[in-house]
This record gives sequence, C-alpha cells and structure tokens, in this order.
Amino acid sequence: QVQLVESGGGLVQPGGSLRLSCAASRSIFSGRSMAWYRQAPENQRELVAAITSGGDASYVDSVKGRFTISRDNAKNTLYLQMHSLKPEDTAVYYCNLRWGPNSWGQGTQVTVSL
Repeated sequence: QVQLVESGGGLVQPGGSLRLSCAASRSIFSGRSMAWYRQAPENQRELVAAITSGGDASYVDSVKGRFTISRDNAKNTLYLQMHSLKPEDTAVYYCNLRWGPNSWGQGTQVTVSL
C-alpha cells in the first residue's frame, strides 16, 4: 500500500526556518526520484524541489538558496529544510514521486506570517 505521511509544518515568522519530513512506504520510495510539492489557496500544486535516488537535487527558482531537499534511503524518509521563509511560501506541502505522482498524502501546512 502506497503511503506518504508529511509532518513538520507550522506557523513561523518571515525569515524563520522549518524542517519538513515525509515518511514513505518502501514501495514508493526505494530507488525513485522524490519531490516536494506545495499548493497555496486558489493556486495549482507546484513542484518545489526534487531529488534522485542518488541524491542529486533540483529546485524551483523561487526557493533556490533557501530550501534544501534531502533523503534517508535507509529510513524511507524525505526532508525539506526551509530557511529565510517568506509569506509567499505559505502553502500545504506534499511529498510524492517526482515522475508520475499519485495517491497524495494529507500534506503539512506551512504558514509564514507575523
């Protein structure tokens, strides 16, 4: 059974930091490129960062230099370290496959506000 459980979101002031985690079932995680996505109210879901099974990372321009994606293959866990957060980063964050995502988890809410 495919399972993705995101956690670590919360309310943070602009300039603050958060670390998101995603616990994935081995069937979806092992040997596959994974990604973080986000969806703000009234916006489409967008790709934020991706990482190959070997650890090569890529980012959308708006988060480059502020976010770091990583993975622990032994724990089937994906991470997103976020620094210098901005109000426009406010969204529900999801993890999933980089290619052909499906069966979305519940996501974790990130709110950046004073």
